[in-house]
Amino acid sequence: MATSSRDTGSLRSMLAVRIRANREEIVHRWLERINARVAIEKTEVFPTDELINHVPLLLDGVADFLEAPEQDLDTSGPVTAKAMELGALRHAQGFDAYEILKEHELLCRILFTNVRPLVDELGDDVTPIEVIECWEQISQAIELIRQATVTQFLRLAADRVNERESRLRSFNRMVAHELKNRVGAVRGAAHMLEETWLTPEERSRFQRMIIENTEGLQSVLTNLESLSRLESDARQRKNILLPQAAAEVVRQLREAAQAKRIDVQIADDLPPVEVDAAAVELCLTNLVSNAIKYSDTSRSNPWVKISGELVYPNHLYGELIVRVSDNGMGVPVKARDRLFEQFYRAHSETVTEAEGTGLGLSIVRETAESLGGRAWAEFPESGGTTFAFCFPSRREEDAAAAGTRRDSVSQDSQPTA
Repeated sequence: MATSSRDTGSLRSMLAVRIRANREEIVHRWLERINARVAIEKTEVFPTDELINHVPLLLDGVADFLEAPEQDLDTSGPVTAKAMELGALRHAQGFDAYEILKEHELLCRILFTNVRPLVDELGDDVTPIEVIECWEQISQAIELIRQATVTQFLRLAADRVNERESRLRSFNRMVAHELKNRVGAVRGAAHMLEETWLTPEERSRFQRMIIENTEGLQSVLTNLESLSRLESDARQRKNILLPQAAAEVVRQLREAAQAKRIDVQIADDLPPVEVDAAAVELCLTNLVSNAIKYSDTSRSNPWVKISGELVYPNHLYGELIVRVSDNGMGVPVKARDRLFEQFYRAHSETVTEAEGTGLGLSIVRETAESLGGRAWAEFPESGGTTFAFCFPSRREEDAAAAGTRRDSVSQDSQPTA
């Protein structure tokens, strides 16, 4: 066997030069391998030029660390910053920690495959220990980059969990307050009915109070039951098609709609995509029941319509937008900013016959936000109101089912806050 004419430092330098020279090939292969594992378009793995330029910079960081292992890569500003931005991107795209770990494992394998021919070419000019030391340097560099990426991802994930826990505690306080008030009203009215001096009109008023508050309690408990299903293990959740969820809500509210002569419609082009049954039915039930409750009785043809669309507002992932529109009495301008506040009722002073808890819209908002979406209201110039909510949609099957092209984004589809 020939005597080695190179030291490990020389081999590291040669490997670093090769990594820099083959950056484009390495990036291309990495994108191909990532795309084969996730259900997003190849152009969206790194959706902007700035982000895709992160990868060559990360590879430069690996090469620099290979040449100068005494440098502490995990505190190197540019490389760590780019790795953290990658973690933030993956969090926004809905990746999980396992997918990120596999992503960096793929990069490590591709790097090894790319530099191996150089080692083969050198043959007996390098010793096994030199190769092992270089391999260790590459692995350590990838691991440090992966740590920065995953740390940022987990920090953002923890922030989201803390935010959800804070909303849950607030919601629990809200529900406890509402239940206490309802039970107190029922108890007070029941005690009053025991009094013998009540007039028939007064007795009837207290009886109506008991009925209204027990119905309010039933509504709160129904919402709580639906919310508890949202918090269950994802494997136990029931997914159904959006048109089926809408049809079920219409069926449940049919009697209430008929009592007020309201035509509840479901759009023919409602996207046939899978949705979380509990979440969507909870949101739709609250919005449709509100539309029925605050319908304009002076109209000859009051209606409520459920519609939806799948849009791609930023080419990162889709959004399934569901709208409930009506030609009802609308919302006073001064009340619009407070619509989604807990216990707030926009028509509490003008529509006294409409019993409500003021929780419906806040529940819709909490439900949408808990699944990464949002809720808002729109106020058409023609009158009436449109309430909407949306959830992220990252499944290729959704786009195919809805007949939506990712590259045909309509500006008219942008939600109005």
